[in-house]
Amino acid sequence: MSVTRQPIDRRRFLFGVGAVGMMAVIDIDPAIAAVAGRSTSRSDGRYVVSERAGAYEVMALLDASGPFTLATPEQAFPNATADDWRRAELVDPGAFGDDGLWHLDFHCFAIRRPGGRFVLVDAGVGPEESPAAPWAPVPGRLPELLPAAGIDRADVDTVVLTHLHEDHVGWSVLPDGTPMFPDARYVVQQREVADLEAQGDETILSYVVRPLRRTGQLHEVDGRVRLTRTGTDNRITLLPTPGHTVGHQSVLVEGGRRDIVVTGDALVHAVQLVDPGVAYAFERDKAVARQTREELFADAADRDALLATAHLTRAFVPARLARR
Repeated sequence: MSVTRQPIDRRRFLFGVGAVGMMAVIDIDPAIAAVAGRSTSRSDGRYVVSERAGAYEVMALLDASGPFTLATPEQAFPNATADDWRRAELVDPGAFGDDGLWHLDFHCFAIRRPGGRFVLVDAGVGPEESPAAPWAPVPGRLPELLPAAGIDRADVDTVVLTHLHEDHVGWSVLPDGTPMFPDARYVVQQREVADLEAQGDETILSYVVRPLRRTGQLHEVDGRVRLTRTGTDNRITLLPTPGHTVGHQSVLVEGGRRDIVVTGDALVHAVQLVDPGVAYAFERDKAVARQTREELFADAADRDALLATAHLTRAFVPARLARR
């Protein structure tokens, strides 16, 4: 998700009126029908689900959720077809409320490594006064979810920010500007920071970039980077996945017989999973974003991986559901 600084204010555009009528489901791909209705149960009954990838446990932490109230799904995904919408509803039925609005979750992901240390991927919508407040369902609940999931902030040694949009950096710092994770390096692609500075985006620069620079915790990387390795077949790797933003990155968790790909906003809705050619109206570069999705999904499907999704109401979905 994003709030890009453009002549049209995305805060107003994305959360506005309107709905798309859903039709009866017919002629569904068997691969989709096979998992239809299998919504992942949350391990604490509400807000935490987890999957394993070899030596790693990947936990989805539901920071916030809510419906769009200012835009129709057709506006957000203008080239999606009726068949795309039917297939998407089977993959992620929770995104399609009775009110006809687009419902979405805001997930962060905690990766537990052997020894009890954690990599956190993205930092949610943040507190009431965060930059996401004008358009996202703040405050998020991440500070309460961490101890509930057995995570001490001091045990988080790496925070990967997939990109620097408001709903992904909200809990990077506390309201007074203190980093929420005192012993963590915050890892972001150099291109993402450079583009933010070129745009003169003072909101995010002052909220998260400068505070992390002051404490020496902002780590800018370039391209594909290996974060950790545990044994022969267990690795965590940063993957450049541009398009949504110029410096967007995803995270590949390799775990022997099953891998997990934390997609960030390379995927924002199931309609882009069932057809990676469906553009999101405010992707920075739609052509690049499409190529990124196609390549990311193809590789993940070849691995028989799970996709860990930022905004679907199913935190984990099989990559094989992507149309190829």
